[in-house]
Amino acid sequence: MKIVTGRYKNHIILVLSVFYLALNLYLIINDFYGLLLIPIFIIIVSLYFLSSDAILLLITALTPLSISSEIADTGLLLSLPTEILLIGITVLFILKFVYDNSYDKRILMHPISILVGLSLLWMLICSITSETPVVSFKYLISRMWFVIPFYFMAVMLFKRKELLKFFSWLYVIPLIIVIIYSIFRHAQFGFSEETGHWVMSPFFNDHTSYGAMLAFFIPVFIGFNRTIEYSKTVRRVSFLVSIILILALVLSFSRAAWLSLAIVFFIFLCIRWKIKFKWIAISSSALIIFFFVFQKEIIQQLKKNTTESSENYVAHIKSIYNISSDASNLERINRWQSAIRMFKERPIVGWGPGSYQFVYAPYQRLNEKTIISSNIGDEGSAHSEYLGPLAEMGIPGFIIMVMLVILALKTGIKIYQHTTNHEIKMISLVSVLALSSYFIHGLLNSFLDTDKASIPVWGFIAMIVAMDVYHNESSKEKRDVKS
Repeated sequence: MKIVTGRYKNHIILVLSVFYLALNLYLIINDFYGLLLIPIFIIIVSLYFLSSDAILLLITALTPLSISSEIADTGLLLSLPTEILLIGITVLFILKFVYDNSYDKRILMHPISILVGLSLLWMLICSITSETPVVSFKYLISRMWFVIPFYFMAVMLFKRKELLKFFSWLYVIPLIIVIIYSIFRHAQFGFSEETGHWVMSPFFNDHTSYGAMLAFFIPVFIGFNRTIEYSKTVRRVSFLVSIILILALVLSFSRAAWLSLAIVFFIFLCIRWKIKFKWIAISSSALIIFFFVFQKEIIQQLKKNTTESSENYVAHIKSIYNISSDASNLERINRWQSAIRMFKERPIVGWGPGSYQFVYAPYQRLNEKTIISSNIGDEGSAHSEYLGPLAEMGIPGFIIMVMLVILALKTGIKIYQHTTNHEIKMISLVSVLALSSYFIHGLLNSFLDTDKASIPVWGFIAMIVAMDVYHNESSKEKRDVKS
């Protein structure tokens, strides 16, 4: 009976397979290919219930190749397929958290997790008081489907130490495909500066977000190359990847990314020379105070620079501080000034998350507008990961953001200085340098509302927390001594 039943099942599977193939053949002949996606759909749905870790890793690999698209004329832009997958895994995590309640309390009580939770809570409050509540709640929900999978879930993922390194490889291998595609297109236009701004589309919106991610991973793969615990093959391939990333960064003409990577080098020296964090903070504060005290004199000197961005790399670098004629630089100043004026009007709860681009137009000044300014204020953001929250979520939103950056970097440096595991020491160092690159870049641009930046940034913050809780051998030894 069992044999007959087994044969019966096999016959059903065979008939269904033949029917599926025949139907596909007919539809392909008629230029319809949608049915080919059904097996992929079934596999992905199965993974949601069998292995959420696999879904996270799949999303990571798909992120560099994702493409923004409007969903069914709703005006809602999503990166496909990553954000659809993120929505699904977020819903499943919330349901499991509510009904299972088995999440590691050490993660929930970690200072960084508390700050992340506070940021979401304050975002909720500011969404309620928002000038554009619908926009703000959409922004809050989208932030949740980045933070929940790639912070709260990723910390648990990184309990497996081998995935700390694997995560970067998963993102960068598809990124290299984008790099090859971009360089090939760029070559067709003679590697000109102007075309370097858009050749990475449709995978990246422009050269700034593209450059930010290239700069993010360069320290990571240089670190892999310098890690003697890894095999020669891994180190050699890491070196090759580093060269590819550096070449792509040079061709991106992203001045902010170049600047962030240069500053990261000095941060690396400070960490290696064991300069205490407080002295770095004091020095940075002193520089900021110096700027404000002598800002008129400094601005007058900067205005003497009339070097425009161009294909000449020396001139392109000089144009970084051109605030007299460079439209890109002047537009950033226009956006920053608008954000500060918005903050002054609503200093506590701000105008609401994601509301900046719909509100800032009246806060522009005629003498600060540029040839690329929007008169109705419907383009872009505040061009800052710090001034954006200040305008949209007031002083508390700004403070939470700054504290999150400082605490993540400080925790990573602490792990680097105290762990006895050489691999964890290296990963903590490159995590700090990668995040430093992004958050320095964040002074000039903001991309945390996109999957391209959010997934690696939150993922690396999750790495630092995972290393602090699960892989910091010195901390474990101290706990054992106390017990």
